Amino acid sequence: MADKKQLLFWISALSLGAVLGLLHINWVNELANFVASVYTRLFQILAAPTIALAIVTTLSSLGMQKDTGRIFRRTITYTLLTTVCSALVGLGLYFIIRPDSLPEQIVNLGIASTVEGVKPESSIYDHILSVIPTNMVQPFLEGNVLSILLLAASVGLGLSVMRESDAKKTLVNMVNGLQDLLFILIKALVRTLPLGIVAFAAQLTASHVEGLGGALGKYVLVILGGNIIQFFVVLPLFLLARGLNPLYILKGMAPAVLMAFFTKSSAATLPVTMQSAEQNLNVKQKVSRFVLPICTTINMNGCAAFILVTSLYVMQNGGLISFEEPLVSLLPTLMLWLAISVIAAIGNAGVPMGCYFLTFSLMSGIGAPLSIMGIILPIFTVIDMVETAENVWSDSCVCNMVNKDMV
Repeated sequence: MADKKQLLFWISALSLGAVLGLLHINWVNELANFVASVYTRLFQILAAPTIALAIVTTLSSLGMQKDTGRIFRRTITYTLLTTVCSALVGLGLYFIIRPDSLPEQIVNLGIASTVEGVKPESSIYDHILSVIPTNMVQPFLEGNVLSILLLAASVGLGLSVMRESDAKKTLVNMVNGLQDLLFILIKALVRTLPLGIVAFAAQLTASHVEGLGGALGKYVLVILGGNIIQFFVVLPLFLLARGLNPLYILKGMAPAVLMAFFTKSSAATLPVTMQSAEQNLNVKQKVSRFVLPICTTINMNGCAAFILVTSLYVMQNGGLISFEEPLVSLLPTLMLWLAISVIAAIGNAGVPMGCYFLTFSLMSGIGAPLSIMGIILPIFTVIDMVETAENVWSDSCVCNMVNKDMV
């Protein structure tokens, strides 16, 4: 009964925020923007330590036992399967809907909106170096999730092989104590979340409802359609195949999915995702606190579909690829970009607009018309919200499937 009341309370907050946003009252919009920014910052504060402490505590307790490797292998397997399926769904819809190329004058209008200052990594070595921090504090200051994972895994594994002593017990107790304190802060923040939902909903309806039609209609339909199919069809099929009830799991993870929708950051949503999995669905801590931080970094279903579909759309408008050609001749190119989109999505950070900047970099690297990215920019906020919700839902599915496998 308490869960139903909470869900009703959240839906009421969502409805109230939508109404306030549609009123277009300046002071209300300014207040909503302020409150939304406060909540986003609060969750960002908790995100980095949540990731670090979850990995350290899990690895320090499990060490190199058999369960650790098994959990990791299952997480990677499910992540790859769901990410590839998401990209394939987007590719299939692209061929079914066939987005039209934009008129030349519209393409030219996008030049002024193109994001500047985004440069692709010059090599794979530069990308690897960017993950390796120069000091212990840098990753937390920059919010570099991959670097935080690297540091946390190193500390956790170090503790796991450290000989038993009073010093080790003190360190482990300190880390566990910090994590308990962190979850108290998370619970307190979640209790006030309906206020944040009102602000996020008002912010959305006031600023971003327009812009979904026009020349980009079919492109948007492919992106959002692919996310909807992945969310409501593909991922539930994965759960059913493992003997899990998708409706039950979605109900338990609803706070995290809704939070992801508004924050547009799977990393910032991680504290709520972990709390929902453990308290609402009784997922084992050794699974949730190991799987979810990893999934937050590498399990980007929505991002894979966005990168593939957007890259194809930009290349189509730039004349780099033509879908009038026979499918056989297009197949090598399509398979290449399918692989690129999956790999890029796995390496993407779980932060707002991460997919957009990553796609921008890829298109810059092949000389595609970047003005198209400027045209997409005004509507990306809505796309990013849907994709992030899908990413967190996918993280939740992977976590619950791994938890089931550990029984």
